[in-house]
Amino acid sequence: MPIKPGWTGRVFEDFAVGDIYEHPLGRTILEADNIWFSCLTMNTNPIHFDGEYAARTEFKKRLVNSCFTLSLVTGQSVTDLTMNAVANLGWDDVKLPHPVFEGDTIYARSEVLEARESKSRPAAGLVRVRTTGLNQDGTTVIEFTRTFMVWKRGHVPRSVRL
Repeated sequence: MPIKPGWTGRVFEDFAVGDIYEHPLGRTILEADNIWFSCLTMNTNPIHFDGEYAARTEFKKRLVNSCFTLSLVTGQSVTDLTMNAVANLGWDDVKLPHPVFEGDTIYARSEVLEARESKSRPAAGLVRVRTTGLNQDGTTVIEFTRTFMVWKRGHVPRSVRL
């Protein structure tokens, strides 16, 4: 039986300004995700892990750690954007217009804003995108721009195959 290659990701030449990627995987946020992430990152604000405290706030329940939301939505974009990234160079203009709660399902999409050759690395290019995370109701919960360096065609390091 022949081995079929899987998705290997985009390279610099595959990105064009104006392209929009609807990232394929939604993710429902669990109570454990929020509490573990908050504890692992030493975020001691009780609104993320103390249900009794959170019940006394205007939200009436625990809020999802905003850094988790940023990480999740960035992760959702990897399949389409950064499978072949050299490095993330920065996240800018992060906005959180609507709270995220445990049980929400988050979806993401990205638009390519800029693509240019790297001045310091001839085998790579730089891409800047605007990524938007939406909840199950279609409400925007996070939006940010991200710049990453990505390999050009023919320069992606080969992974070890067994």
